[in-house]
Amino acid sequence: MQNLEPIRIFMTVAEMGSFTRAADSLGIQKGRASTAVRKLEADVGVRLLHRTTRNVQLTEDGRAFHARARDLLAEVDDLHAMFAGDHVTLRGRLRVDLPTEVARTTIVPALPGFMTTHPELELEVSSTDRQVDLVQEGFDCVLRLGPIRDETLIARPLGLLRMVNAASPAYLARHGVPRSLQDLLRQEHRTIHFSTLLGARPIGWEYPHGDSYATLQLPGALHVNSAQTYDAAALAGLGVIQAPLLGIGQYLQRGSLVEILPDFRRRALAVSLVVAHRSNLSRRVRAFMKWIEVVLTPYLE
Repeated sequence: MQNLEPIRIFMTVAEMGSFTRAADSLGIQKGRASTAVRKLEADVGVRLLHRTTRNVQLTEDGRAFHARARDLLAEVDDLHAMFAGDHVTLRGRLRVDLPTEVARTTIVPALPGFMTTHPELELEVSSTDRQVDLVQEGFDCVLRLGPIRDETLIARPLGLLRMVNAASPAYLARHGVPRSLQDLLRQEHRTIHFSTLLGARPIGWEYPHGDSYATLQLPGALHVNSAQTYDAAALAGLGVIQAPLLGIGQYLQRGSLVEILPDFRRRALAVSLVVAHRSNLSRRVRAFMKWIEVVLTPYLE
């Protein structure tokens, strides 16, 4: 339905807050996006967007139009898919965000099979350890670890990601292999602190305590904000870590890292697929969510 293109362009501009970013995401020229939105405003007879030199914001009429248009496009996608079986080719662009280590170790290595099944699907993969803004950054679907605190988002829980305590053989040779929480202190073990925000208060060593979890504060000279750097620091013998098996399983198999204190693992991480609105569940998104759930199942509790 070609006449819906101006609406799709408007939706992307509104959600990304920028003609430039929207045009890049859609793979069109900025001038084409601007012209399409101006024509749409002329057709409906109201101004939909406030334009400034720095950003683009919805007008009051624009917000009302955006809400109705979002539902309309979802209905159109469902209409197209009404009589389409799984064999029908998926087309278009799918923009997703994944945690860096999950993307590197698990999702990207499995992508050739998904792309072979859907050769006309154009996939944009962002990988970051921060929590992206689905609407402002234009993501169709996001894989998140940990609790979903934004109640406006639609989350589909997949399960719990198994955690492991580990350190390098060289590090353990210097400090000793801890057999208890007391050993962590007595043997003067050091941990590598991880937080997406550098300077944040360290969480500490988390361990089961009764029906809940408690933390033990361990010293550590190194603070990192990247999952890859976290793993690399452990491999370099800089301290003990608590990490998902999904990311460090390969190092445990090779002997580059050794599991320690298996009875004192931190709580498993909740894994969820998240969309900004139920209308974001196009056939493309549903197919990707179904596939990624299969890929991650071996690593979930």
